[in-house]
Amino acid sequence: MIQDIYPHAYHNEYHDLQPQENDFILIFHKNKALVRYNGEKLRYPTFNELKGFECAYHYLFSIDEYKYFLAYPSEQLLKNTDQGTPSILLSGYRYEDVRIFRSAPSKHNAFAGITAHHLFSWYQSNQFCGCCGQRMVPDHNERMLYCPSCHNMVYPKISPAVIVGVLNGNKILMSKYAGRPYTNYALIAGFTEIGECAEQTVAREVMEEVGIKVKNIRYYKSQPWAFSGSLLMGFFCDLDGSDKITLDTSELAEAGWFSREEIPLEDDHISLTREMIMQFKRGNV
Repeated sequence: MIQDIYPHAYHNEYHDLQPQENDFILIFHKNKALVRYNGEKLRYPTFNELKGFECAYHYLFSIDEYKYFLAYPSEQLLKNTDQGTPSILLSGYRYEDVRIFRSAPSKHNAFAGITAHHLFSWYQSNQFCGCCGQRMVPDHNERMLYCPSCHNMVYPKISPAVIVGVLNGNKILMSKYAGRPYTNYALIAGFTEIGECAEQTVAREVMEEVGIKVKNIRYYKSQPWAFSGSLLMGFFCDLDGSDKITLDTSELAEAGWFSREEIPLEDDHISLTREMIMQFKRGNV
């Protein structure tokens, strides 16, 4: 899966650091990242390459001995730039949609990119205090934003969600999302709501999206999925009663039961969803 970057090692401990010349700098404009990418090699700018720009930096994490930082352009630079245009442009680099991280061959760099975008989105959406409206400031001891006026503290947001493999004998339930860029088959999925445990989320989401009951809910594996700011929890369960599908068309374009031989997908080595489908296809569940 996307977080499986061995033999590289991911270190997410927070440190109050400033970048050095060869440290990697992540720069985003909305859902695009500034990268050098030719379909094989994926590279980010270094601090040395950004010395002509006025930026603020947040330390993100390290992979092996390499440090990764998030860059923010200065207020003056933002004022002098059209709001629809990126404020930092570098020769040899271009802004690419973050979805390239799903398929980039350099797995540890792809994981770094999408994890950095998760943190970028959190910093962007918490610039001002939700209690009093004052500007938030970064803490120097831990990854947290702090309001100096009312002392509100905000930590990175991670949303728990479930991926569900519903089994019916020699068949698994697969579906396609409605109105999303991803058009391949997937499994039933959804976010955990306030006051419910993950197993209750499984039963509720399956009922809401396809109108069937399930039993024997059992945990499989989890995955950080920064594309949606989530911690995904995979479960398998069994059909309980009728296999008639009542489709929630606001969420799904289609859904159906597939035998192992009918599954048209192969492993992408990226997502928990695909791994669970492959586990069923190979007869491991």
